[in-house]
Amino acid sequence: MEDKKEKERDEIYSKRVRAGKRTYFFDVKSTRSNDYYLTITESKRRYRDNGSYTYEKHKIFLYKEDFNKFVEALKESVEYVKTDLLPDVDFSQFDDNSSDEEKLSWD
Repeated sequence: MEDKKEKERDEIYSKRVRAGKRTYFFDVKSTRSNDYYLTITESKRRYRDNGSYTYEKHKIFLYKEDFNKFVEALKESVEYVKTDLLPDVDFSQFDDNSSDEEKLSWD
């Protein structure tokens, strides 16, 4: 079992993004050798037949040597969707000034 001191060292920074039925967590963590990496977790609540629920989670580990390539590919992909697939959508309505409920949910 992981002790409290190691757990505190492991968790450096966390950012939660609520997006409709999903929540994304961006967590910066450290290794035992004080190297850093990012985990991106998608969490979605799933209801069972009896009315209870569980969370389905999918996680990506992103290491520092891949940060630039990942960010560039993400920016290119988003730009492609905006310009080539959804050219008529006004994406300014989804800026940071709107609440999470007002933002586009692609569920």
